[in-house]
Amino acid sequence: MNKGLIVCYCMLGLSAARAQTPVADNGFILQGGTVHTIDGPVIENGSVLVHNGKIVGVGKNLTAPPGYKVIDIHGQQVYPGMIDAASKIGMENVASTEPGDAREMGLFNPQLRAETAVNPSSEEIERSRANGVTSVVEMPEGDLIAGQMSLIHLDGSDNDGMTVVPTTAIHLQFPAIVTLPLKPHEPDADDDEPGTAAELVPLSFSEAKVDHDEKMEQLNRFFDDARHYLVAKLAKSPGFQTDLRFEAMLPVLAGTTPMFVTAVREREIREAIEFADKQNIKIILADAYESYKVLPEIKSHNISVVLGPVLSLPLDRDDAYDQSFDIPAALYQAGIKFCIGTFSAKQTRNLPYQAAAGVPFGLPKDEAYKAVSLNAAEIFGVGSKLGSITEGKTADLVVADGDPLEPATHINMVFIDGKATSVETRQKQLYEKYKTQK
Repeated sequence: MNKGLIVCYCMLGLSAARAQTPVADNGFILQGGTVHTIDGPVIENGSVLVHNGKIVGVGKNLTAPPGYKVIDIHGQQVYPGMIDAASKIGMENVASTEPGDAREMGLFNPQLRAETAVNPSSEEIERSRANGVTSVVEMPEGDLIAGQMSLIHLDGSDNDGMTVVPTTAIHLQFPAIVTLPLKPHEPDADDDEPGTAAELVPLSFSEAKVDHDEKMEQLNRFFDDARHYLVAKLAKSPGFQTDLRFEAMLPVLAGTTPMFVTAVREREIREAIEFADKQNIKIILADAYESYKVLPEIKSHNISVVLGPVLSLPLDRDDAYDQSFDIPAALYQAGIKFCIGTFSAKQTRNLPYQAAAGVPFGLPKDEAYKAVSLNAAEIFGVGSKLGSITEGKTADLVVADGDPLEPATHINMVFIDGKATSVETRQKQLYEKYKTQK
């Protein structure tokens, strides 16, 4: 996405509906808008009935019970809130060069939960929320097993109040034979500055292979140790002592918690699939840029994929210029469930445009919105709670004057867990302050 376009969008004047964000009580009805349910038909002149944070009615000609607040949204569009499937928002101070809380020391930290490291007061949270993102899956980072990923709402004054699911997956940075480090999704402030000669000198293949093999040996040994720990725990062996690292791995071994496996290149994607087969664990492939080269294997193993930013340059110099834009359609056409994450602390607000970028390259428009809503919820095991406008689900709702994937659209109202949240941002406040000055 052109940065200038995004800035211009942020500075656009907003409609009166946005300026007057309603305050929802225990019960309210959004009446008269176009309801995009995502898991069902689009309902023209529809209504959404909400009570105690849950959607209790969706359809035409709904009548609000006595005492419910009626919110007229004729001419507006209603969508489920968007979900960033891999984010570091609130765990990094984007305005500071100081180290953040997303990365942990050591190779194995499965016992650590990302939700505990989130700063609820981060300005990036309000900016993302104002653009229709209501939830994120927080992703810790590390050299091998980084920790537990947490699903949180982008509203609340404390970590416990924001947390929806404390553990959705455990992040594994899969060992790779890396001769030249990949450019991160989160660019540094001086990213445009030329690197030093030392930074540009790649490792030899043999050096990279040695590092890869050492990490694979350590990873396999850690899984073996976790299984030995489980056997000792079940047998109530004398002298058994609780180890929080292995306790965190027990749901993985049982198949109830997936490993979120970052594997970018074809080689490591294939190795990650083989590793999952060997260890008999469930995995989600993450940031799998070269997944388009391994489609049959991914499909046959019924593995879901969380793509990194679509609005990115090709990974290799000889890739097609539009390679990043083609991947969502390739996954969709192969019948592989996928969603999109920003893998970033400061790009969550641009999540809708990441999804939109795949549409001109073959991804159906309704599937683009699923990639940042229902698909993300289903991949992380919360499809019965989030991701669509369906009776019984949490009322995470976005009311806009158009398609939220379009930069010109104004997000007028955002409801998280049935509560109206502010769509004000510091950028909006500065715009209002200076718009009359010449």
